[in-house]
Amino acid sequence: MRRSYRRVPAVLLLLLLAGCSGGSQSTLHASGFGAQRTEGLWWLFFWISVAVFAEVMALLGWAVWRRRRPNARIRGGDSLGMVTVLGVAIPFVILVVVYGFGLQDLNALASPPKKADVTVDVVGHRWWWEVHYADQPGAVTANEIHIPVGESVRIRLRTADVQHSFWVPNLMPKTDLIAGKVNSTWLYTDKAGTYRGQCAEYCGQQHAFMAFRVVAEPPTVFHSWVTALATPPARTLTTAQQHGLQVFEQSSCASCHTIRGTTAAGTIGPDLSSIGSRWSIGAGAAPNDAGHLGGWIANSQTIKPGNAMPPQPVAAQALPDLVAYLQSLK
Repeated sequence: MRRSYRRVPAVLLLLLLAGCSGGSQSTLHASGFGAQRTEGLWWLFFWISVAVFAEVMALLGWAVWRRRRPNARIRGGDSLGMVTVLGVAIPFVILVVVYGFGLQDLNALASPPKKADVTVDVVGHRWWWEVHYADQPGAVTANEIHIPVGESVRIRLRTADVQHSFWVPNLMPKTDLIAGKVNSTWLYTDKAGTYRGQCAEYCGQQHAFMAFRVVAEPPTVFHSWVTALATPPARTLTTAQQHGLQVFEQSSCASCHTIRGTTAAGTIGPDLSSIGSRWSIGAGAAPNDAGHLGGWIANSQTIKPGNAMPPQPVAAQALPDLVAYLQSLK
């Protein structure tokens, strides 16, 4: 039993260190204007908490010291003055300061630092993200948002089912997606890179696998990407890929998914026109490689239980060709 108690401090230290490791998805590793405001407010709260804790510990030590002194007494006037200053005046000043900084940050977060030249419509589904570029008809993707570095991007949010929450910790605070309402937020960063986002409102069984990523890239690269996304490319398919296309169009896949330039025009599931270049399968549930893609097609419930896609009756000999075709969609 004594050995178990001896391990408690070590376990608590490990938990503390784990909590302090920001990782790639952390408000404390801010790369955007909005997240920087949030990070500053967090550190303000942190140091105020440290100061209050130190004050309480000092007063506690002082009280213990006074109690142990022989014949020590605290006069009523001294006690009242101490309670007034430490229990009323100082907390009041702290609350006023925090409230003022909070209002300042709320005002700064209400509008982007620059006029938004790009508008992106994001629809939350259980459990994936549908992404439309409003200024480029046909530019549709899923679970991935590209933005230009140094430009503000307006994000219009709505949900197709339950309540979700759009959160890119490194770039911007959370914004809820509420049924029957369109909410707006914005993204801005001057640092190129890839930032992970997440649904931050519990929305069901696969809430943990409702992730997305934001890719910030130079404006020229971004505009080329959006244009390519909106234009169905003229592909030269191999024999296997051509057979995979036929399998896709003749199966139930085409009734739920869209691939631009083909007869597939379903709107229930994600648009698959660029599935081959996406970062994951199932909004972060699995890597986007041939093995996981084949497993997802055969029975996605083994990878992401509860999602809306039922097992697909694709013949085993046709599955590799279908996977090859989908991987060519970039």
